[in-house]
Amino acid sequence: MTTEATSTPARAPSWRPHAVAVPQGLLVPVAAVLGAFACGALLVVATGLPLGQAASAFVDGAFGSAYAISASLNRSVVYALVGLGFIFANRANLTNVGGEGQIAVGGIAATAVALAPGVGQLPFGLAFIVPMLAATLAGAFWGGIAGVLKARVGTNEVISTLLLSFIATWLVYWCVQSRQLLRQPMTSAATLPESPAIPEAAQLPLLTGDYASPVTIGLPIAVGLAILVAVVLGRSRLGFQLKAVGLNPVAAMRAGFSTQQTVVLAFLVAGGFGGLAGAVMLLGDQYSLKAGFSSGYGYDGLVVGLLARGSVSGVMAASLLFGFLRSAGITMEMSAGVPTALVVVIQGLIVVAVAGAAFWLDRKQPARG
Repeated sequence: MTTEATSTPARAPSWRPHAVAVPQGLLVPVAAVLGAFACGALLVVATGLPLGQAASAFVDGAFGSAYAISASLNRSVVYALVGLGFIFANRANLTNVGGEGQIAVGGIAATAVALAPGVGQLPFGLAFIVPMLAATLAGAFWGGIAGVLKARVGTNEVISTLLLSFIATWLVYWCVQSRQLLRQPMTSAATLPESPAIPEAAQLPLLTGDYASPVTIGLPIAVGLAILVAVVLGRSRLGFQLKAVGLNPVAAMRAGFSTQQTVVLAFLVAGGFGGLAGAVMLLGDQYSLKAGFSSGYGYDGLVVGLLARGSVSGVMAASLLFGFLRSAGITMEMSAGVPTALVVVIQGLIVVAVAGAAFWLDRKQPARG
């Protein structure tokens, strides 16, 4: 008995071009941001402002020159530091909304140490390293207060960190108004209530050495810390401990983890990042302490952390978006006459669009066993 083998004729190769698949995780947020920009353009037109002039000012403010790009990157560093602190605490299911206050106390500490006698003469870069360390410790202390309140008496961390931010804001005001603290000597009635200028030796060095492109060393510091946070959260025992405490404190305690110590540690680290952000602002950009110097960066950094949804890469992307948006908004206001409120509305539209896109993607993901 013989069996005949059947063969399938080979098909000719298809030379039709294949479409490149774009992941939804990238396409949807980009489309949401473009839609938010379109809505912002409609608002500009509705207010009677020339759209072309406003768009040109936007591009010039964000990307128009090496100085504009550098300024945007320096602003992004502040957002990134606050956002990294937020997601670190959030891994333990804690919400740190006190970035503004932690920036404020960090700025106070950095200024006080930078102006201290002899600090400007320290060798090997210690003139700016020591103030940065002081700012980090001050921010960690300020965040640690909320951590202790949460761990010991169960105080809601949203309330405590927010109230601590209000206190820190008034501490800055007190420091720059009091001649016994940080106010510069009054030579006339027109002397502004601010600290003396930070010595040049204590200012953050520029990566390029050229003030036409003033990117400071804050940028590589932020990138290095982002890598460190990613490793700690994703590949270390501490990251597992934070996640365990956040998911189920009772089970984590039975596994041998101290929930109280974990909560305090999370806020110490988050506050330290905020304090370091304050030092970067004072030593790398403003060079003197003024009331309101933080300008809402702490609250915007909170939004950066929320948009990142626990991802370090998300923090870096969102911080770049906010840094360039703030630079563009300032130029739009100064050059094109776009009201500040409208710039804030456009930023809010972008935040809502990105958050909505993230929610939609979560709903579209198939259920996993």
